Amino acid sequence: MRRSASPPLTPSEAIVSLRGLTKSFGKVKAVDNLSLEIRRGEIFGFLGANGAGKTTTMRMLCGLLRPTAGEAKIVGGDVWRERYAVRARFGYMAQKFSLYPDLTVLENMRFFAGAYGVPRHQMEARIQQLLRQMDLAEKPDTPAGALSGGMRQLLALGCALVHNPPLLFLDEPTSGLDPVHRQQMWDLLYDLSDSGITIFVTTHYMDEAERCTDVGFIHKGQLLAKASPRALMETFKAKLLELDVKPLMPALVRLREIPGVLGVSLHSGRLRVYAPEAEKLIAQWQETWPFPDLQLNGSRWAEPDMEDVFTAYSQGYDSMLNKAAMS
Repeated sequence: MRRSASPPLTPSEAIVSLRGLTKSFGKVKAVDNLSLEIRRGEIFGFLGANGAGKTTTMRMLCGLLRPTAGEAKIVGGDVWRERYAVRARFGYMAQKFSLYPDLTVLENMRFFAGAYGVPRHQMEARIQQLLRQMDLAEKPDTPAGALSGGMRQLLALGCALVHNPPLLFLDEPTSGLDPVHRQQMWDLLYDLSDSGITIFVTTHYMDEAERCTDVGFIHKGQLLAKASPRALMETFKAKLLELDVKPLMPALVRLREIPGVLGVSLHSGRLRVYAPEAEKLIAQWQETWPFPDLQLNGSRWAEPDMEDVFTAYSQGYDSMLNKAAMS
């Protein structure tokens, strides 16, 4: 795989550009008329429930699936028609460890450097730089399969970066990592973003979505919203009610059956109630609590977080959202 030269990029230039991107499998549209732009240095979080179309979109962007309609470009190159040249412009890190477990750390790095066409006179310096950056400088001769889970992910990230691409695709990069290695991974992503590398990341951790500069929600193949995490949280227009009720789990189940309640979740020992008219509900409950066997000890209004926004978009709680703000 030979790396093709790319023209210099300006800070405002779109690294990823999708226009009406569509993928159908028979009568099923896995991705439906998807349009968005991701600019240089952004950390773009791509969110959606399982089956929403995230993986299909990423496979098209990586040149592994031919779009049914529309187009997608990476650094100006069409991801399908110019896929062999475009592949040199991005690095990809899979959710599951996908390197060679019997090869050492250094051997894996050299293999991928060769596969990406890194010039020999640049290869060793680039590898040593990445080993230091990934905290692997003292483990060059360790078989990849003998590394801890966190170290394996850091090695995979190093291999994805070995050809110094302007774009990095990360498919749930911190899945299964402990909190220390999760933070280490994100510290590295911040550094990469600061250096101008664009990062396209899928994640199921909503606290990680809040760390992205921009977030896109996909549902049934359609892009429902794209904005900064703060802007998305501001689309949550309904008041968010939290209840202190005992015992918790019986209360959670029974509150879900109340007319006007869309859903209930557990947050830090309190029940968070999704209801478009929460003020009316709590006024009724303060006058007459409908569950004599459950104890209501208090209530408060909560600020929505990304988990609340994700729940609202993925569950179709349109009455609680101001989607017009995202148009």
